[in-house]
Amino acid sequence: MRVLAVMLLASATTPAFAQDHSGHSMPPAKPDAQTECEQEVAAHRAMGHAVPKGSCPPDTPAEHMGMDHSQMDHSQMDHSAMGAAPIPQTPPPAAAGSGPARAADAIWGAEAMRTSREALVRENGGMNVLWLQGDRLEYRAREGHDGYLWDVQGYYGGDIDKFWFKSEGEGTFGEEAESAEIQGLWSHAIGPWFDLQTGIRQDLTGPERTYAVLGVQGLAPYLFEVDAAAFLSNKGDLTARVEAELDQRITQRLILQPRAEANLSAQDVPELGIGAGLSSMELGLRLRYEFAREFAPYVGVEQEWKLGGSADYARLAGEQTGVTNYLAGIRFWF
Repeated sequence: MRVLAVMLLASATTPAFAQDHSGHSMPPAKPDAQTECEQEVAAHRAMGHAVPKGSCPPDTPAEHMGMDHSQMDHSQMDHSAMGAAPIPQTPPPAAAGSGPARAADAIWGAEAMRTSREALVRENGGMNVLWLQGDRLEYRAREGHDGYLWDVQGYYGGDIDKFWFKSEGEGTFGEEAESAEIQGLWSHAIGPWFDLQTGIRQDLTGPERTYAVLGVQGLAPYLFEVDAAAFLSNKGDLTARVEAELDQRITQRLILQPRAEANLSAQDVPELGIGAGLSSMELGLRLRYEFAREFAPYVGVEQEWKLGGSADYARLAGEQTGVTNYLAGIRFWF
């Protein structure tokens, strides 16, 4: 009897073991599944397939459990039959997005939220900022008498509109300043890289001159910082100045900065010693070390030339037309 029972049990279990699952690697179904469909769902979940609850209809055919899963391509399976939500293929309904533009007003009140939004704008880009930079404050050692130079600028304002001020000048120790000026400008952003600037320039030395200013300042391609302006004086003199400099980082703190400046004039201005055309030019090289981003001493060398009619005026006055300056200075900002 025992041999007969073992033979009957083996013949009953043979179809289950005869199924070819070698290429499918299906994990066993959960032992607590109540129906054949639930066993199949449990197996798919174990394989990582997202099968929602309630996917088994009451009349799931039993023949599915007898399928040869080794021949199935699960990458091409249509799981929508298991209850997965289909991806919408139509535009959103007209009611979508029809709610209030500022839903918080309904909770906190329009007045309270207006104050909050104004503070958000002011504190995240709309606030006014004061910035001041001493770009060049330097001692100039040169043949003859040593000299000095200052070049300071800054602004107060927001991202788009600012009041911009500039002052620069130079001279020889023990003598009156050779040149000194101050500018007050309205600066308006005309793009992400450049500001349009217009305002007034006042000369503080030599023959009295007041100029109307129109220029641009910003960051040119290849990271050249450019400051270019035209000046029309109250005497009708039209001049221009172009400055460019480039920071080349040797390390994170050691920076080499080439700098160039050119001055031009539309006509001769004898009382200022300026000739028409390209009147003067400067080329310099400064090496600075940033102990902090806001404070950096530097050393360098700069060559100045007076050209054309300006060189003729200099010779008549007994001045040199070219001079080499050896520099030591400080650059700072806050």
